Amino acid sequence: MAAALHRFLLQKTLFSSVKMSAVRAAIHTSLSLASSHGDPLGTRQRSPSLEEHQRERMARGLPKRKSIHGVKHVVVVASGKGGVGKSTTAVNLALGMLASGQSLRVGLLDADVYGPSIPKMMNLSGEPELTKQNQMRPLVNFGVPCMSMGFLVEEGAPIVWRGLMVMSAVEKLLRQVAWGELDVLVIDMPPGTGDTQLSISQQIPISGAVIVTTPQDIALLDARRGAEMFRKVHVPVLGLIQNMSHYVCPKCQHKAYIFGQDGACNVAKEMDMELLGDIPLHIDIRETADSGKPIVVSQPDCLQSKAYKTIASRILEKLPL
Repeated sequence: MAAALHRFLLQKTLFSSVKMSAVRAAIHTSLSLASSHGDPLGTRQRSPSLEEHQRERMARGLPKRKSIHGVKHVVVVASGKGGVGKSTTAVNLALGMLASGQSLRVGLLDADVYGPSIPKMMNLSGEPELTKQNQMRPLVNFGVPCMSMGFLVEEGAPIVWRGLMVMSAVEKLLRQVAWGELDVLVIDMPPGTGDTQLSISQQIPISGAVIVTTPQDIALLDARRGAEMFRKVHVPVLGLIQNMSHYVCPKCQHKAYIFGQDGACNVAKEMDMELLGDIPLHIDIRETADSGKPIVVSQPDCLQSKAYKTIASRILEKLPL
């Protein structure tokens, strides 16, 4: 594992550093042009010509979006905060797309460098092999090729990296994986609206983002932020998924709204987004994810699997396949 991680980090490190330096230089130059001793950040009113010059400088320093070779569509599954079931949803959506009956080729990328979950949920382990072109081969289970930082480090080992290292790792996960031909690549994003989300949104064309939330007010606040972030970087938001929407007692069939009722539905209306569907709070979803046998493949005919498949179909309808 250590050797694989070492090779992974060394590849194109200089190239990544040069690109990052170019971005920083452009930002520094732009700020310098707009600054003065009395206004060091350039926050006062500037002339239109100076602002236009600043935009040109910034545009030259920012990375261009470049498609991932062989991948037709990228769908990112994101959340404003952790603990809302985003990774479980991403896994089951990818498997739901595969089971859609459209003979699609679907891949799954775990972009959460600090807390990779895909290896356990997809029951995968081991180091990726390298091709002759020095690209990593995805590990495959249930017909879905997967790549994750978890394949390159020991299970349970913390990744204690600063931002530049994380950005370099994300770039390699995007560019140095031999995906082959894919109709859809599902990316399980880390929670929040930080460097990783911004970097991925700026580096590759994304067909759409799906925001996972619970009906709880605190989760919905961050779901709004997540949706707004994607809109600001011109990534289409395909809709919201309301996870843990309700709990049904297995004995009396009473339906309880533990985290609130219809919160995501209300936010979707406020933000002019579609509510893609509800996923109930159910023990089988948790147990199958923990055991590496996601519910869509282990219990394909249960109500929970049908909910995932319905949402996956609605997402696919929005993509020109």
